[in-house]
Amino acid sequence: MREGASILTLNVGSSSLKFAVYEAVAGLPLKMEGQISGLNGTPRMRARAAGAARLDELWGEQLGLETVLDRLFDWLALDGWTADLAAVGHRIVHGGRDFHQPRILSAEVRAKLEELCSLAPLHQPFNLRGVEIAERRLPGVLQVGVFDTAFHADQPEAARLYALPRDLIDDGVVAYGFHGLSYDYIAGVLRELDAEKAGGRAIVLHLGSGGSLCAMDRGRSVATTMGFSALEGPPMSTRSGSLDPGVVLYLLQSRGMSPAAVSDLLYRRSGLLGLSGLSGDMVTLLASSAPHAKQALEVYVYRIAREIGSLAAALGGLDTLVFTAGVGENAPAIRERVVELCGWIGAKLDTAANQAGARRIDAGGEVKILVVPTDEQLVIARGVYGCIQGEQAPAALGAAGSPLRPPGA
Repeated sequence: MREGASILTLNVGSSSLKFAVYEAVAGLPLKMEGQISGLNGTPRMRARAAGAARLDELWGEQLGLETVLDRLFDWLALDGWTADLAAVGHRIVHGGRDFHQPRILSAEVRAKLEELCSLAPLHQPFNLRGVEIAERRLPGVLQVGVFDTAFHADQPEAARLYALPRDLIDDGVVAYGFHGLSYDYIAGVLRELDAEKAGGRAIVLHLGSGGSLCAMDRGRSVATTMGFSALEGPPMSTRSGSLDPGVVLYLLQSRGMSPAAVSDLLYRRSGLLGLSGLSGDMVTLLASSAPHAKQALEVYVYRIAREIGSLAAALGGLDTLVFTAGVGENAPAIRERVVELCGWIGAKLDTAANQAGARRIDAGGEVKILVVPTDEQLVIARGVYGCIQGEQAPAALGAAGSPLRPPGA
């Protein structure tokens, strides 16, 4: 790899996108990172780089994804961030059965990934649109995909199979699991904290707009709450989470809803938004005194605690509980309620440490409780680095690879 080259990472979603630039050398020093929020309304771009002033810009008009990305690439070029790129790394939510390692996104690979859009409609189409625009704006630069599902690919077969006819299983109707980039990063942090045990029997709670939990045995995925699609598990911001499949049959057969309408209901109009009738935003719900808002949070915490019980059974016990992602990192009230329901497995909360946003928030019980900011961008970068080096990605870098990330960011 040529000296001075960089890696650009893109994590393109339906409502926001994150981007970062790393030096393409061992250790992947972070040079710049940023985010554009409000893709469904008025976009706002924030960015920061070492030794430079922070950018915070409200664009003041509704813009489509292509225009947003074009503006981003204009800014990246103007500030010199695309001058010597070795590759662009993309978060691809669903890798299906075929993609368990970072891959160069050839036309053939992208065609296979397009077939998976119906399994992750809030993410996959936007991920692939980002690839298309990056390729147009940066001709000749390698485009590399790093897959959210890959972290769970080696789970025990019993954890991945549904009790369905074999022809469906053979066609790929199995549990894949998601949020793998986040879990990969957390596994690296746990290895840094304890190289021998890597957290032992750990359950990681990735709680954000989407949410899932993952049971890890010494950093290896054993079971996770999301399965065939990104709907399974506890309720999310606008997604239903797990429900009786008979509900879907009822909606189709008795309510006369079309498959598209059911998909819209389950992905965009359910979850905390549906239960509260107010919002899917955690900050809004925690501040509300409305009875349905309180009930939505009660259901949310209850279902998370049930999932913890299930995953603890899969692990045969629990040594470590980790909170991460937007809600997990920034909502002490939710952490407190979850831990309160987990007293039966030896979890005890240090209330002061929890309110202060400390990394370790247990009160010395049988279960270590941690709050660890995740860094999916770094995992994308190291996947790209390994791919373009022609070898497997190096061992997880953990928190040391993000020198510009402040505590709790």
